[in-house]
Amino acid sequence: MHTRPSVRLLLPLLAAGLLASAVHTADAAETLTVYTYDSFTAEWGPGPQVETAFEAECGCDLRFVSVADGVALLNRLRLEGGNTDADIVLGFDTNLTAEARETGFFAPHGISLDAVSVPGGWNDDVFVPFDYSHFAIVYDTETIENPPTSMAEFLANEDGHKIAIQDPRTSTPGLGLMLWLKKLYGDEAPDAYAKLADRVLTVTPGWSEAYGLFTNGEVPMVLSYTTSPAVHIVLDGTDRYQAMAFEEGHYMQIEVAAQTTAGAENPLSAQFLSFMTGPGFQDIIPETNWMMPAGETSKPLNPAFDGLVEPEITLLFDPQTVAENRAAWTAEWLEVMSR
Repeated sequence: MHTRPSVRLLLPLLAAGLLASAVHTADAAETLTVYTYDSFTAEWGPGPQVETAFEAECGCDLRFVSVADGVALLNRLRLEGGNTDADIVLGFDTNLTAEARETGFFAPHGISLDAVSVPGGWNDDVFVPFDYSHFAIVYDTETIENPPTSMAEFLANEDGHKIAIQDPRTSTPGLGLMLWLKKLYGDEAPDAYAKLADRVLTVTPGWSEAYGLFTNGEVPMVLSYTTSPAVHIVLDGTDRYQAMAFEEGHYMQIEVAAQTTAGAENPLSAQFLSFMTGPGFQDIIPETNWMMPAGETSKPLNPAFDGLVEPEITLLFDPQTVAENRAAWTAEWLEVMSR
């Protein structure tokens, strides 16, 4: 037979329960969960160093959760909805910011952007840049002696060499290539896609897989960045891999991070975004993510960055145009590329 406990007996139990709840809440507040892409969290990526540097500053636990690439981040957030564990999402680019904003999953950052420095300037109350570069066709000079000097020449495919590219449905570089061609050719872009298809050896979900095929010698060209050759100069001591410079211009990528609406309740979120704009984070980016820093650094860039391709023309759609057209443009791309 169950008897009703006295109030005197319940009070200590209630107090213990409240204390345990408070401890649990404090523990949760001392953890920051950041969703990002897999090359960021790789052993050779910026993630491990960023984790060490931020944890030393915050005295907290920084936890990374990775997916294949930037577009996959948005796809995952849509699946999780308001139940996401993410405090911060790091790895969108400007091609996705309008769509990401429209989901309602993100909150204003509330931090100073004085340290932010990207081409064209930056003024956004939700998304904070952490690096940038331009997309490029990176090639093996031991296979390709006379690289094309324009996108038109590249698409003409006179040498028959193949390329590894990424899927625009899951990868920000893959999306960037599609937008690069759309920006150059407009309504005639499907013709450009058809010419590109003849050059494609494979389409990968993310950048890491495609670049791995390239460095393993399975394909002599890969869609990557103008800054990619620096990794081989610095780490491998070779200038064998170079970026093609196209006279029509190159499409720019600015990568960003933002706090979720749930993450806005965690004070570590704003602290991380502010940290991201300063030397503790930005000094790590050039020689781990192999992109240009988008904030304040404490030291000059490695001289390996001095000789890289610097596009004379920068191409970029505004985020709203991409948001309004991405689905239709991607369907158009897929229809041509799957023939």
